[in-house]
Amino acid sequence: MKKIKLKILGLSYSQDQSGAYALVLAEVDGSRRIPIIIGAVEAQAIAINLEGLTPPRPLTHDLFTQVLSTFEITLTEVFIHTFEEGIFYAEMKLTGPTGSFNVDSRTSDAIALALRCNCPIFTTEEVMTQTGILIDIEEEDPETPEALNGEGEEGDENYLSEYTLDELNEMLAKAIQEEAYEKAGTIRDEIGKRSAGETTEHA
Repeated sequence: MKKIKLKILGLSYSQDQSGAYALVLAEVDGSRRIPIIIGAVEAQAIAINLEGLTPPRPLTHDLFTQVLSTFEITLTEVFIHTFEEGIFYAEMKLTGPTGSFNVDSRTSDAIALALRCNCPIFTTEEVMTQTGILIDIEEEDPETPEALNGEGEEGDENYLSEYTLDELNEMLAKAIQEEAYEKAGTIRDEIGKRSAGETTEHA
């Protein structure tokens, strides 16, 4: 069976389900996209890793990753093998001292772990045919997770420009402490822009 390698394109707010997100996967050697509807908690677990944020305490997927490492078990592959009645089914391929084995998993959990373990994600041509959407690659920026570029608290996407760099750093620390990781990602991006601007000015 031919496997299709996927990459994570980003997260966006679901237009169909309130409080849900669409996790968008893209085939590496093609232009088809798979949108997977996931909950806010699962989206948070994926978003903080995409944004390179470190929570003050390990989240569930971080803890699971540490357990795997402790017992010298490696997550080698995530395989989304079936789409049935609106649900994606996945399994994790693991290798340890006793050999290799597969573990059934929710797709969102498997992908959250794949990010942390830096392992590949695959699906089948059948799943891609059932759920894939053909997108014009030139119309999108695959490096920018969509959900992490949302508008600010006041409905203005540029609201962070009103704050000083010190205030932004305090807001970032508070957002991470409160586990508001999407907001933290937006604040971190603003800090990055400011820092890049200062570097350019002094060059």
